[in-house]
Amino acid sequence: MQKQGLLTEVIDALCCLPGVGPKSAQRMALHLFQRDRGGAENLAKALQLAVVKLGNCKKCRTLTEHELCSICASATRDQHVVCVVESPADVWVINQATDYQGVFFVLNGRLSPLDGIGPDEIGIDQLEQQLASQQITELILATNSTVEGEATAHFIAQMALANHIKVSRLAHGVPVGGELEFIDSSTLAHAFSGRREIE
Repeated sequence: MQKQGLLTEVIDALCCLPGVGPKSAQRMALHLFQRDRGGAENLAKALQLAVVKLGNCKKCRTLTEHELCSICASATRDQHVVCVVESPADVWVINQATDYQGVFFVLNGRLSPLDGIGPDEIGIDQLEQQLASQQITELILATNSTVEGEATAHFIAQMALANHIKVSRLAHGVPVGGELEFIDSSTLAHAFSGRREIE
């Protein structure tokens, strides 16, 4: 059976989502139009409004519909501790999984000279201004443990240390419940180098 018209457009549009191929997009579209037209309408309205209203927080660069996101605007957050992450998704994950009470700075990428992504493309100049002008006591580097993520962390660490700011890096190592024989050598090396004393 050949797909035609609007349904094809919806399926093609859904394929822009990460991890969604043509088959998954087809299942989603058919579900919305066969079983949940109200859900489809709500989804369309929410997406349309978000496209118009969502932008970046003036201070941390995460996604928000306000000038400042709820974290930066919160009086209960420690504005002197800043966690640097690669994407808004990382902000969500850290907030849900930890009791971190500081603020964030979202790079919206990572340094990758081969792809033409330098410091200007990921907001390093804005971060540098914050480091110089605000009373930041600690910078937590929570970039991914890829080659680019490590290079980005190193670049930012040097900048923070030049401003006499304490810099820490998220620990990398053996996952909870992991067995040593199944851990790759790079992860195990990180775990050994980042070991800590038991008190």
